Amino acid sequence: MWARQPMSGWGRYPVVESLCTRPERRGEAIAALKDRDGEPVLGYGLGRSYGDAALVTGGRLVLTTRLDCMLDFDPVTGWLRCEAGVSVEEIINTFLPRGFFPPVVPGTQFVTVGGALASDIHGKNHHVDGAWSDHVRNVELLLGTGEIVVCDAEQNAELFWATAGGQGLTGLILAMDLRLVPVLSPNIEMESIRVNNLDEFFAVSADSADFSHTVSWLDTTRRGDAMGRGIFMRGRHAGQGSEAGANPLGALADLLEPVADIGFLDSDLLLNRVTMGLFNEAFFRKTPAGVSKATVGYKPFFFPLDVARNWNYVYGPRGFLQYQFVVPKDRDHHAVRAILDLFVSRGFVSFLSVIKEFAERQHPWLSFPRPGVTVAMDIPFGGQALLDTMDEADAIVAEVGGRIYLGKDARLSRAMFRRMYPDWEAWKAVRDAADPEGVFQSDLGRRLGLCGG
Repeated sequence: MWARQPMSGWGRYPVVESLCTRPERRGEAIAALKDRDGEPVLGYGLGRSYGDAALVTGGRLVLTTRLDCMLDFDPVTGWLRCEAGVSVEEIINTFLPRGFFPPVVPGTQFVTVGGALASDIHGKNHHVDGAWSDHVRNVELLLGTGEIVVCDAEQNAELFWATAGGQGLTGLILAMDLRLVPVLSPNIEMESIRVNNLDEFFAVSADSADFSHTVSWLDTTRRGDAMGRGIFMRGRHAGQGSEAGANPLGALADLLEPVADIGFLDSDLLLNRVTMGLFNEAFFRKTPAGVSKATVGYKPFFFPLDVARNWNYVYGPRGFLQYQFVVPKDRDHHAVRAILDLFVSRGFVSFLSVIKEFAERQHPWLSFPRPGVTVAMDIPFGGQALLDTMDEADAIVAEVGGRIYLGKDARLSRAMFRRMYPDWEAWKAVRDAADPEGVFQSDLGRRLGLCGG
């Protein structure tokens, strides 16, 4: 049942050896928990958390992708009952032809619903629809004791909120109800606006309240008056009978097409400061100035990087780190400016970066989204110098009351985590009550003092 293999997150840093099993039925998942020889275990979906959140050195991973049955669907209410290994892609392929779409999607469709809740994912529509946990109920959670508990915002609420964003440390998610939203078309009515700096980004963002989905690509190679330049994209689900045509996102697809099958190359030479600067410049220039309107398919709008299924290999075997933070808004955006300037001044620039405003809503404990501004940057691993720079950025984030996204993290210190997540002890009390033997562990959890080991 168990086989040893190297495992990593999407950033391919770090890589650890684990004993893995891939159950096809819930009974096999329950049996795997009993057949662990006293070692810690953790659930592992499609591997799209970036760092060590889904890794456990010296432990065992339960790979959930074959726990992928869709169990029930109510076309009147949109409630879908499914197992935790069902992916966003599978939901879209099954229900978009029937006029339904997931309520929240991240930047890739290759995530499981269990992983979505464990990271409490957010999307381009957080300012309207919140996070994944706002749209689920009746979550079945297999505890370390072997008990299966049903939880959501109304029943066993503390355990539910500890699970939402809890990175799999409360137990193994087996199934849940997810409420899909009705749509009239597979397409998106989209507007793209070239913005020349951070001030223009925030002005356009404030003027986009009528759009359900907003995000901006960010050129992190620029300093001074050009800091924050990029392409602001806003959209909404299109009406019935709409047809997708040529669109500004074609510029990104054109630039990514040469690396669509990059996995077999696995070269450190593909990304460096020069090539990333050229990419950012090309993408900015290929998008027309002003406002561009188009009707686009859902894939290029929601999942532009999925065109290159193995795009993480473009960083080579050294891997990469994603640095995603959220900080409260202030009039002059001091924290955002300071962090962007810090990275570019040290020579660490990002292949693709995004910036977005979160809504005035938040969930307890370890769920990441908070009111403010979030920025995500993918940076090739640069050794200790990069780790030191990220430590400096952490201090800026913590000073203003911000936090780092744990689902993307691979190196945050325990002390800094506790500053960013001041309610961590309340979360841990709920977690420890659910798992008193410390069955569920991860390398991230150990590093941050959230579990034993």
